[in-house]
Amino acid sequence: MVAKGQVSLRDVADKRIKLDLEDTVREATDFIEKLFHKSKASGIVVGLSGGIDSAVTCSLCTLAVGPKRVLGVLLFESKARNGADYHDAKSLAERLGIQTIDFDLDHAITGFLKGSPIETGERVVLGNLKARMRMSSLYFVANLRNHLVAGTGDRSEDLIGYFTKYGDGGVDFLPIAHLYKTQVRQLGRHLGIPDRIVDKPSSPNLWDGHKATDELPLDYDLLDQALVCLFDLHMTPEEVAKGLQIEDHKIREIMSRHWSSEHKRSYPAMVRSW
Repeated sequence: MVAKGQVSLRDVADKRIKLDLEDTVREATDFIEKLFHKSKASGIVVGLSGGIDSAVTCSLCTLAVGPKRVLGVLLFESKARNGADYHDAKSLAERLGIQTIDFDLDHAITGFLKGSPIETGERVVLGNLKARMRMSSLYFVANLRNHLVAGTGDRSEDLIGYFTKYGDGGVDFLPIAHLYKTQVRQLGRHLGIPDRIVDKPSSPNLWDGHKATDELPLDYDLLDQALVCLFDLHMTPEEVAKGLQIEDHKIREIMSRHWSSEHKRSYPAMVRSW
């Protein structure tokens, strides 16, 4: 219980999460523009999934370097090409005025599995393969056109390792990795991204019916509050659990995921540093 007139920890966290939207856009587009010109690249490749992270990333890149220098790559399997995600990705690209290309993953994935000496039906293993095929496809296009690959990872997912190593984690730069998922949604509305994309449940779409919230310890609203308290306010797990009135084991799971996924956020271990 919070005494009358006392500010709750949730209020503190929500205040930290609330963005100055104009400043956030300016900071991100300045970052992209400077990095782009320093790289001597000809353009930027963004994998468009139909979700909020890729929509915001693509919108920021377009604002930073112009629509003629941004290429949207639609990495969908054939069975998903009549779905809402595909149409949302396509309509967003049209709205932004950028070019798109369709990259059919079916043959690449099927060919890999057919030639593999090991058979598996393990869902996570196959999902990670798909994520790495997407990465390879983006870099294939980027190498051909002298483009940079924009990453679409956000802070909420990066902090707990909810991404595939050398899959969606394999990129040239990360323009929204400093923003929590709820902040990305705030920014999406500010940028005029349609509500159907902003409010859509997040999904890596690595298997049928795949939803991010099925694999996370908390829904994003609560997860972001917890992450702010743990990593921005540097509170102990016990303090966070008590202050946010969240089960202790869920806060411990967040920290466990952060520690166990450290290797995803670091350069591979070496005997000696350079």
